[in-house]
Amino acid sequence: MNHDEKKEFSKILSQEIKDTKISLNKYVDLCKPISPDDAIGRVSRMDAINNKSVNEAALRQSKIKLIQLEKMKLELYSESFGKCLKCRSNINFNRLMIRPNSRLCINCAI
Repeated sequence: MNHDEKKEFSKILSQEIKDTKISLNKYVDLCKPISPDDAIGRVSRMDAINNKSVNEAALRQSKIKLIQLEKMKLELYSESFGKCLKCRSNINFNRLMIRPNSRLCINCAI
């Protein structure tokens, strides 16, 4: 990856980190406990509990993604940046642009 590509990728990465932080805050709000004093029906309460479970899973995934993105940002100008963790070949630039937290090339990811 050349310097211009790294510069472009850095912008994408910064935006992705910003978007992930926004999603993370949204999921934190959605995962707040449901008070038993709230006047909702039994079926609605069961639905709310189910939705909370789905949102908690999304929250965990967002936290993992944010950690991966921040690690990518730290490694951006290192010699090993853009290399597949498995086969050590270069990860396609377009793959990184679409999925900035990619640590594997397309062949190893399959």
